[in-house]
Amino acid sequence: MKKNRYIREADKPFYHPDHKRPVTRRDFLAQGFTFGSGVALGGSMGLFSNQASALSGNLDNVLSSQCGGFNGDNAKIPFICFDLAGGANFACSSVLVGGQGGQRDFISSSGYLKRGLPADMTPNLDSATNPLIDDTFGLLFHENSMYLRGLREKCIDAAPNMNGAIITARSENDTGNNPHNPMYAINRYATSNFDAGGVLLPERSSSGNLLSLIGSRASESGGNSLAPMDLIEAAYRPTKVDRASDVTGLVDTGDLTTLLGQTDTVDVMESMYRLSLAKLNRVNTGVTTDADIKNLVSCGYLNSAGIAERYGDPSALNPDTDPEIVGPTGIFSQAEYDREREFRKTAAIMKLVVNGDAGAGCVTMGGYDYHGGRRARGEMRDLNAGRCIGACLEYARRRNQPLMVYVFSDGSVSSNGMIDDSQGDGLTGVDQVQPGGGGKTEWTSDNQQGASSWFMVYNPNGRPQILGANPEEQARHQQIGWFRQSGDVETGATPMSNNVNLLVRAVVANYMALHNDLGKFTSLFGNVFGDRIDDYIAMEAIYNGNINTPI
Repeated sequence: MKKNRYIREADKPFYHPDHKRPVTRRDFLAQGFTFGSGVALGGSMGLFSNQASALSGNLDNVLSSQCGGFNGDNAKIPFICFDLAGGANFACSSVLVGGQGGQRDFISSSGYLKRGLPADMTPNLDSATNPLIDDTFGLLFHENSMYLRGLREKCIDAAPNMNGAIITARSENDTGNNPHNPMYAINRYATSNFDAGGVLLPERSSSGNLLSLIGSRASESGGNSLAPMDLIEAAYRPTKVDRASDVTGLVDTGDLTTLLGQTDTVDVMESMYRLSLAKLNRVNTGVTTDADIKNLVSCGYLNSAGIAERYGDPSALNPDTDPEIVGPTGIFSQAEYDREREFRKTAAIMKLVVNGDAGAGCVTMGGYDYHGGRRARGEMRDLNAGRCIGACLEYARRRNQPLMVYVFSDGSVSSNGMIDDSQGDGLTGVDQVQPGGGGKTEWTSDNQQGASSWFMVYNPNGRPQILGANPEEQARHQQIGWFRQSGDVETGATPMSNNVNLLVRAVVANYMALHNDLGKFTSLFGNVFGDRIDDYIAMEAIYNGNINTPI
């Protein structure tokens, strides 16, 4: 008897008869009932930017050296994470996962079936004509992966300079209570200072010219999943940004710019700085804080001048009018940008992070609780996520900046083998609204045993290299942990295979390794991996202390 199915539109929410009704914002988000929105306020000076100030004379140097101004060459690698709420599938149907030998150490056909691949779509190296393996981006994807297709649409030109890795690690199904979010950990490293001997100093810097952390949700983590409790610092709580108006609203240089114009405003503020400094030099408080008070007051004027020079025209921050992002020469066509709120949200985050105005950002995408219906629904979600991830990497290429993108979800799903052979809407490329099931098997239930996370790195100077002296070693660094033949995570493979808190630390360890700073990990995060930390690092360093001259 033919099974009748209700075919939903691509962006309609999921109704699960075997799930409780959604009662929290996290529940609504996971099933696609709601999307993020909000207003961004606040600011700080900082770490990641590489744009030079045009302040006159030696004031540019004063701004950087004495007032914590816009740092350039010593900026850290921009970092963006994608929080796919609801329990998305990554392993096998998208990013290949194998046994202890790595991605090409294939598991059983029943294991692949559980991960959504029927027998005729099982990856096979012995097939000379169609092994179903794609290595375009360094990390191995299944050829029919929707994440891969999204990457191909948006960042194929960046592919030769990209590589990635996958970490197998269980996390709880369908909940925001997994401490998945790594942004506070990234920020702790990015804002910490060490002396010449590598000793951690108490002083902290900041991690973005305007904001330290941003996220598309108004939560403590900036996303759907939690951040590890011991890493949260209230002073760095993410600011909510998910649209162009949030970005342009970050800076207000007042009426002076409107009355005088940007150039004259900078000149006036410089003069105010010089006059104030001349008067302050005649002040002596008679206490040890004299120099600190003078520096605080004078830097207030100079920082204002720097902000007016850099952001006097707020439209320069607007992703909607950035020709590299949207329009005839942009990453997104105007039609798809107007159609997809997820694209507009991603654009707002990536513009701030890649250009150094925010230290790190989190994009939350809802509706990844996509079991219990046609495979095509999940395929559409995965395709849009791949497009958003690819857009960030392509924007980094266009801005000539390195970038690390990390992708995670709360739990995962499994299949019972029922085929979805729907063909979609007949359109191709970015105009396609529904890709169809394509003969893959349907997602029928939550299954945290197949959970995993993955990341991609773009390096303007060439493809990041996977660690290892031979292909066998490299395979074990590109796939950190492994699956059993049954298609489940081997929970004893690594410390993070069954511990999301340690997964976050493994992610920041890989981020630090890209900067050749892994030796500082224990000082910041403890000796949680012992003497085996090198086993859990995927790539060689791409940073030599100067972001504009990567390795």
